Amino acid sequence: MSESWYERHVLPYLIDVACGIGPVGQQRSKVIPKAYGKVLEIGMGTGLNIPYYDKSRVTKIVGVDPALRMHGLAQKRIAKAGLDVDLIGLSAEKLPVASQSFDTVVCTYTLCTIPDPVAALAEMNRVLKPGGTLLFSEHGRSPDPGVLRWQTRLQPYWSKVAGGCMLDRDIPAMLRDAGFAADVQSMYIPGPRPLSYHYWGEAHVK
Repeated sequence: MSESWYERHVLPYLIDVACGIGPVGQQRSKVIPKAYGKVLEIGMGTGLNIPYYDKSRVTKIVGVDPALRMHGLAQKRIAKAGLDVDLIGLSAEKLPVASQSFDTVVCTYTLCTIPDPVAALAEMNRVLKPGGTLLFSEHGRSPDPGVLRWQTRLQPYWSKVAGGCMLDRDIPAMLRDAGFAADVQSMYIPGPRPLSYHYWGEAHVK
């Protein structure tokens, strides 16, 4: 399905603003600097993770994004950071890369929009080298029943304006279902509660 004008020209900038706010940046800073070696980043988007990579630890980054070309904002951030980055213009459910070929996989604020997130996580599992690390930070399902009810109510409207974003995905369960053993931390970050329950941490192949 081809992208609409809104998806091509408006949505990337709205997401860039929403996912670039201070509290979200603090979440990125908890995981991205830990990336090392050859890195696969799922959902490169506008390149919001780029400034958080430790250039001394990373040899190469391969970004995956459904867009056929890298967004101009990502190109600018990559140029400023001086990192070696390639782009694969495909969705994450079927990655055209060899098994056990990456030291680190980075996935931030992406599982909420991937149509089949468990399939995508299983692919991340496949491409990690033995001993490799998945670094993740995602918003998702609130443990509080009242907030979860609001997530359910808002979902049909939210997904239409937010590129298919799902508010209530159970991140720990998806990691388990994809064969990961994960060290998961979670909390609310500042913001509306239906949008702000976060999970982050590291995961390894079982």
